[in-house]
Amino acid sequence: MSKQRLRVGVVGTGHFGRYHALKVASFDRAQLVGVHDIDAERAKTVGWEAGAPDLSFAALLAQCDALIIATPAESHHELATAALGAKKHVLIEKPMAATLEQADDLARLALRHELVLQVGHLERFSAAYDAVARRVSRPLYVEAIRIAPFKLRGTDVSVILDLMIHDLDLVLALVDSDISSVDAVGAAVASVHEDIANARLRFENGAVATITASRISFRTERRMRIFAQDGYLAADFANRRLAHIARGRGKPLPSFAGFGSEEVSWQDHDALAAEHEAFIASVLDGAPVAVDASAGRRALAAALAVSESMAASRARAEASGLIQKVENGDSGGH
Repeated sequence: MSKQRLRVGVVGTGHFGRYHALKVASFDRAQLVGVHDIDAERAKTVGWEAGAPDLSFAALLAQCDALIIATPAESHHELATAALGAKKHVLIEKPMAATLEQADDLARLALRHELVLQVGHLERFSAAYDAVARRVSRPLYVEAIRIAPFKLRGTDVSVILDLMIHDLDLVLALVDSDISSVDAVGAAVASVHEDIANARLRFENGAVATITASRISFRTERRMRIFAQDGYLAADFANRRLAHIARGRGKPLPSFAGFGSEEVSWQDHDALAAEHEAFIASVLDGAPVAVDASAGRRALAAALAVSESMAASRARAEASGLIQKVENGDSGGH
């Protein structure tokens, strides 16, 4: 294993960019060389907290080997293009780009320059996903729910790109098949973008997934239920536990010949540290990229398909008078 330290810069020092900077600063195999943000005072504050200077973007690129991009999605393509063009490895927050064309462009650049391009789908590194993925291989039906109370952070995009994309990525990784159709509905309630959404996805292999996301709920809830030919699994991500009924697993069920049940819990797990460790290992050791550009593009394509289906559903609902049209700057009376 290489003893080299990876020189890392962080661009974007908002809520999550701050966590990235502090995490990089804590690693033995990485050195935080600087941070950058269009809000100079915010960059200075986070840089001071993480023990690194706030630099211009050009200076940051010149001093780093790898760049973490934690800015709004509309700036991802421009920043990542500059970084990859400067021969810097990139860890980019989800969604990896604003359009599929931009995602493809970044993938081509990374391939051309033989650089690591990892997408920050953090849930892939969670203990919850690991516990589920080790127990389910061929799901027939997946139901995912991710709801939370309203916060202003994240409302610059719809709940699809804010919350649902996490579960879209997990479902795509579990099902591992192309999407054949999407039927989605949602509404803007407290912002100009959709705050609640439900999507039903059909896959080419016959599997079906239903995903619900809301950022205007009374409580936080993150659950997933999975039906497969060989069993049933119910996971509560927020409370870190799951129940599993499956053939030949766990405590035998007297009334269900050949099947057993198990209940599993896990300790709190630093998914961000695991994400960074995977990125560092890919750059320094040549390890496979855990969540590569193709995975990031696939999640983005699913999110955009949900958005398109939702727009069509919204148009029908507006035409029928079921909902009122929300204009820019109008939060629907809330």
